[in-house]
Amino acid sequence: MVTGTKIGTRAEATVISTGNGEIDKKMGGGIPVGSLTLIEGHSSAGKSVLTQQMMWGSLNQGLKVTLFTTENTMKSLLSQMASLAQDVTDYFLLGRLRILPVKAMKAGERPDAALRLLLRVMNMENGVDVVMMDSLTSFIAYAPEKDAISFYEECKSYCNEGKTVTTVVHSYAFSEATLARISSMCDAHLRLCLDTVGTQLVKTMEVAKVRGAARTTGNIITFDVEPGWGMRIIPFSRAKA
Repeated sequence: MVTGTKIGTRAEATVISTGNGEIDKKMGGGIPVGSLTLIEGHSSAGKSVLTQQMMWGSLNQGLKVTLFTTENTMKSLLSQMASLAQDVTDYFLLGRLRILPVKAMKAGERPDAALRLLLRVMNMENGVDVVMMDSLTSFIAYAPEKDAISFYEECKSYCNEGKTVTTVVHSYAFSEATLARISSMCDAHLRLCLDTVGTQLVKTMEVAKVRGAARTTGNIITFDVEPGWGMRIIPFSRAKA
């Protein structure tokens, strides 16, 4: 048992929570289980932090998570999440969280083969409820459009089996036309960027869509990332000031 954490069961989970009620509310109540989610945005806009927030919420719900990461090693990810008051070390030791580092440079050499390998490994992850990929940029940016579309089609098939898949990419990884096609296939699309409000640089997340959300979506969230806290929503009036 993870100290200080309320452990849920798979049967109880109908949505993927971030573990932060305020953020969940802005996202329409959370991402429905079985969704294919696209997190897309600029560099340093908070994509990885949002992914980790969703991973934290999933684990606290009793779900089993596999993370493919080109952004961290096992050690650095565990350390980073602990610094944000989201210590997942016990989940990792109990086998509830699997962290699979991926070499991004290798992906650029044969992106089509790398995408197929990702799908193959993902299908071998028996008993997993949630698969997260942070980030797919090195794979998708150099892959032919047909391979990128095919990859998301396969991910969608995986979701039809009741699994939840979240993919993270930089905005520049897709052409505008490809992004529109992939977004239409996804059940949820979260777009992050950096904005200047007065003299302050802030992170914003647009909830472009969450199919099957319990409540209205389409919100724009302004947030910051604080050590010992994680994502913290900044009221628009304060950000404007």
